[in-house]
Amino acid sequence: MPGSPQSRTGRPPVQRAAGRPPAPGPRHENPVLRLYLRLRRAWDRPLTAYYLIFGGSALITVLGLVMVYSASQITALQLSLPGSYFFRKQALAALIGAGLLVAAMRVPVKLHRALAYPILAGAVFLMILVQVPGIGVAVNGNQNWISLGGSFQIQPSEFGKLALVLWGADLLARKQERKLLTQWKHMLVPLVPAAFMLLGLIMIGGDMGTAIILTAILFGLLWLAGAPTRLFAGVLSVAALLGFILIKTSPNRMARLGCLGATDPGPGDACWQAVHGIYALASGGLFGSGLGASVEKWGQLPEAHTDFIFAVTGEELGLAGTLSVLALFAALGYAGIRVAGRTEDPFVRYAAGGVTTWITAQAVINIGAVLGLLPIAGVPLPLFSYGGSALLPTMFAIGLLIAFARDEPGARAALALRQPRFGRKRGARGPGTKRGPRSWNTMRRRASAARSSGER
Repeated sequence: MPGSPQSRTGRPPVQRAAGRPPAPGPRHENPVLRLYLRLRRAWDRPLTAYYLIFGGSALITVLGLVMVYSASQITALQLSLPGSYFFRKQALAALIGAGLLVAAMRVPVKLHRALAYPILAGAVFLMILVQVPGIGVAVNGNQNWISLGGSFQIQPSEFGKLALVLWGADLLARKQERKLLTQWKHMLVPLVPAAFMLLGLIMIGGDMGTAIILTAILFGLLWLAGAPTRLFAGVLSVAALLGFILIKTSPNRMARLGCLGATDPGPGDACWQAVHGIYALASGGLFGSGLGASVEKWGQLPEAHTDFIFAVTGEELGLAGTLSVLALFAALGYAGIRVAGRTEDPFVRYAAGGVTTWITAQAVINIGAVLGLLPIAGVPLPLFSYGGSALLPTMFAIGLLIAFARDEPGARAALALRQPRFGRKRGARGPGTKRGPRSWNTMRRRASAARSSGER
């Protein structure tokens, strides 16, 4: 028809139906929701706990070494020692602890269970030696140390924490396998008497801070074992009564309790350490005064590189630094809880829960004391404060958590699917196959193979 539009083929164009709605465009999701879903998928991956434990503990240890070097220089110079004296000792302990961590990662679970009783017996023996005159050494009024010669000392009560975790986990796991944990006497005996024995040996030396950590580990094991509320409350009441008596009968502990929330050193400078810890945190601001620029470590703040290293961190790195440390400990605690909750092995569940309770409780007690929220208990910040006796068993315990995280079914499958990118040969050769030229699986060869097959 003349005048009608024609297409290139000579046919009339196809007429679209009138009133047809346009095709819907792409939906725009909420970016906050998209980020939340992405983070949730990342948290649910099988290797998340493994990465959190390994990476978090490594970052805490490295940052702790930096802060030990910064906080201990003035103390070392005041003692007529080289400025890096405490840092070198802590670095040596970290190297030994790294070896223990790798060993704990590689040792099978059965061997860990077999080592529980020897470690417990060794810890008890060393804690008895502490009280022998001429062998035990008193530090800051607490006799909980053994001299190894020279400037090296060991605190056996730190290894008592690891012993209680391993032995208690093995004991409860064997009783659960025999279905004995439904009876309260099997749940309490011999776990609670053995824990009280360790607590008694520690309290003879006067170290109430370590005794509090051991009590927290005991309660964590009982909680994981499913102790009834009445039983749990009964043990907690007995422990609270004993703690009240020990605090009431010690003027030093009563003085520490009276420094809660103090803003002034008070008569006789009884709250000197607690107040100057607050001063250090308050002067740090948002990003701190700079690494190495602390003022409180110049003799004003006692134990700046041990119990109160978190205060120096706040002064030099500010709120950003302290929140980073708190985030790392929170990630470590979450990963430990996740490992304990996902495993089907009762020993792994109790051991992972005990280690997580140990590290998180000690971190909360130390940081709470620095912030003035809890009494000063004299416990170091795990993996962070100066002290080889505390660092070595803690790194071994971190190795346990890493081994447990790698042993999860999903994590084992994810690790088995991994192939090394470099140095792996293509194809497998049988016993009678002639050895040919090496074909290394490099990025360049993979790229050329992709182009030759028609991929773009």
